[in-house]
Amino acid sequence: MLGGDDFISSPPRKTVRFGGTLTDILLKYEKGETTDFELLKHQLSDPDIKDAQIINWLHEFRASVAYLTKDFEQLVSILLKLPWLRRSRDVVEEYLGFLGNLVSAQTVHLRPCLRMIVSQFVPPRITIREDDVDISDSDDDEENLSENFNTCHRALQTVARYVPSTPQFIMPILVENFPFINKSERTLECYVHNLLRITVYLPTLRLEILELIVERLLKLDVSTPQQDIEDAEETANNSDSEEKSTEEGLFDMEEDEETKGNKVASSGSERMAHPLAERLDILMTILFSYIKDVCHVDGKLDINKTKDLYRDLVSVFDKLILPTHASCHVQYFMFYICSFKLGLAEAFLDHLWKKLHDPNNPSVIRQTAGSYIGSFLARAKFIPVVTVKACLDLLVNWMHKYIDNQDTGTNAYCDVALHGPFYSTCQAVFYTLVFRHKQLLEGNLRKGLSYLQSLNFERVVMCQLNPLKICIPSVVNLFAAITRKYQLVFCYTIIERNNRQFIPVVRSGTGGDFVQTCTNPLDSFFPFDPYMLKRSKKTIEPFYQFWEELSAEDLENLKKPIKRGTSEDEDDDFLKGETPQNDGMVGIAPNSYESNTRSPVSPIGSPLDCYVQYPH
Repeated sequence: MLGGDDFISSPPRKTVRFGGTLTDILLKYEKGETTDFELLKHQLSDPDIKDAQIINWLHEFRASVAYLTKDFEQLVSILLKLPWLRRSRDVVEEYLGFLGNLVSAQTVHLRPCLRMIVSQFVPPRITIREDDVDISDSDDDEENLSENFNTCHRALQTVARYVPSTPQFIMPILVENFPFINKSERTLECYVHNLLRITVYLPTLRLEILELIVERLLKLDVSTPQQDIEDAEETANNSDSEEKSTEEGLFDMEEDEETKGNKVASSGSERMAHPLAERLDILMTILFSYIKDVCHVDGKLDINKTKDLYRDLVSVFDKLILPTHASCHVQYFMFYICSFKLGLAEAFLDHLWKKLHDPNNPSVIRQTAGSYIGSFLARAKFIPVVTVKACLDLLVNWMHKYIDNQDTGTNAYCDVALHGPFYSTCQAVFYTLVFRHKQLLEGNLRKGLSYLQSLNFERVVMCQLNPLKICIPSVVNLFAAITRKYQLVFCYTIIERNNRQFIPVVRSGTGGDFVQTCTNPLDSFFPFDPYMLKRSKKTIEPFYQFWEELSAEDLENLKKPIKRGTSEDEDDDFLKGETPQNDGMVGIAPNSYESNTRSPVSPIGSPLDCYVQYPH
């Protein structure tokens, strides 16, 4: 009998235990002799198998892969379950060699090999039971997790090198193994990170992987409306405040203001109170980091790589984002990549414009494209005034041509179903003017006013299609106040007439009938409304135009028309506010859920739901 050390150092001498070499065992099994084969399976399945034994067996299997046909699927399955990742470096290297030999000689085992590798893209499970129910999720205490992931990617690269068709086989497996959204943040984080790593060495899969990730992010996003996130944060803040007041007692009233400020700052956790929002925040942070890393080489923007990624992201945007109503955060991947270079932002606007004015596109897609144009022009700090003016010229000219074609025909009446894209374009223009009018006028007031007058808003407002009746009231009211101040058009007569024509709708609910006034017949939304996820918003905020709350003085100024004789060099009181600032106070957003009877909770930095008193 061999000693332990002799056995470990002499792999061919397993004949003593099994009556022959590995090849002999496999050949005997094919002839119906299963005794040695069952012993082999038993040893490979031993949870206490040693590293040296694994190496010896793998060495023999590498020499016998020609015999591992489809008939030996069960044996290969046992080999793929070997705990190779958390073993010595020698085991890992031998196992990688075995995988390469196996898939090159027996491609029938390619899918099981790929499934085994992909299954390692999440932290290992631990067993946690409550009342005989398995509630296991993930073990985050794995010290070598990063190293294990690196090894998995080496394994996948090895397989892809031997089997060039690997990309087409692995994609369905990646979809199948994507964790459910209720899995732990760590599980989702690791899986998405590993998917994005695959795109680096299998670039043909990048578009499909990005589509998969964005699709799952959208499911998270639409499952967490802004109102739910705000409610969860408010509840968490109230709970924290109550706990603090209990702990602090009554004797902390003399602490200075600086100490108070520090306490507030330190208590603001980056963790989202809403569990799905927390998962989305982590995953959006990963996606933003990926976009930055792909587009930058040694800290400098690589324009060719950036253009390639932009094309893939626009494709994902068209396929998944544009048809999705009222997503709040995922679409910001386009906002972020466009911030890298003005040419990308202009290309994105041009892409949206083509969607908007193409009559072959579905009306809902055209309307959504209009919402994206308005929100992007209003919110993107990196878009200069010259680009804003070029877009306004394009949009307003199209609006006038549309009025030319429709205003005297049989369809010359207010109807969302007939003229949805027109109303969406009007709202985009009004919304852009609300945000950008100060920049359009600053520097040379007379020249700025001349430009705004050339847009001929009066014709748009007075046309038979009556856009002021359809657009969201908060946008309409601010637009009316601004255009009245600069004597561009007087909207209030039409607004009052429209208000008299609003017919309340009686709806039935569980609490009985209630009266509701529809203030958003377009069912529109502003896709770049303030970003609410705490971690990932740090990436967006430097490029984001917040709304500055209108002070009482600003509101009063909006009621005062500017004098026609104002000199070019004369500062106007209203313009002294400059452009909206990042640190502006909160306002109330003209969101899609706005109504006259109930104002939404105010997200940071959105236009005030401002109803300037009508002049009589």
